[in-house]
Amino acid sequence: MTEDVVAPDLTEDALARLQAAGDPRLKSVSESLIRHLHAFVREVKPTMPEWFAAIEFLTRTGQMCTDERQEFILLSDVLGVTMLCELINNQAGEAVTSNTVLGPFFVPGQPVLPMGATILQREEPGEALLVHGVVRDAQGAPVEGARIDVWQTAPNGLYDIQDETAPRGHLRGAFVTGADGRYEVRTIRPTPYPIPDDGTVGQWLKAVGRHPWRPAHTHFMVQKPGFQTLTTHLFMAGDPYLQSDAVFGVRPDLIVTPEPGPRGQEARYDFGLRTAVGAAE
Repeated sequence: MTEDVVAPDLTEDALARLQAAGDPRLKSVSESLIRHLHAFVREVKPTMPEWFAAIEFLTRTGQMCTDERQEFILLSDVLGVTMLCELINNQAGEAVTSNTVLGPFFVPGQPVLPMGATILQREEPGEALLVHGVVRDAQGAPVEGARIDVWQTAPNGLYDIQDETAPRGHLRGAFVTGADGRYEVRTIRPTPYPIPDDGTVGQWLKAVGRHPWRPAHTHFMVQKPGFQTLTTHLFMAGDPYLQSDAVFGVRPDLIVTPEPGPRGQEARYDFGLRTAVGAAE
């Protein structure tokens, strides 16, 4: 015997009031939102104090957002929603690199550095690392003029915009590929770090028994007109958090193993770009 649905007319009334929506996509998304949200409430049956606690949680999440911190992105990340959106919109394939989460600490507009320059603006105790490779299209040809933004945390687990002692732009930079599609970035080997857990997201993680740690990685964003923007990371092999990344961002094809080379520790990785929808093949 199935349980009677509470107030089905309420849901139908809420849906009917969307009929005048002028944007078909907005109407469709709003209808789905109402159906799923009403079904969620019927399943969970929150008490009124619980419902207002949820509203208060979201309010505090918004209040924590600034130009340099986006707590809602962090919430989306730890719920796995950001990664799900990435996977829906950016299906990787042979010769195409997997996308992963952007994260809340990307800073646009970094100056372009000479190829092979370091992204460090102060000395750090980490092991020097050269990351290099070729940016290619899906057919394997090198891509000239691709802009590569790079950013990572320092060994203290902080990005420059989190650390009042760090110069802005520390462990960040941008590079543009030449005709051979090659890139070279001098940095230090990244280390695991916890996502910011002093806000609402950290409170939720603690309440549900989850850790806030991310495996060691360096962020890359590769852009070129005619191609889909690639937002990804390179993860360090052997990291203890590869199987439990707090934001679900690890993909097998993004794991690299630095090895000794003629210029010290080196990690080789070729980025594969997908042609943008509507662009000429």
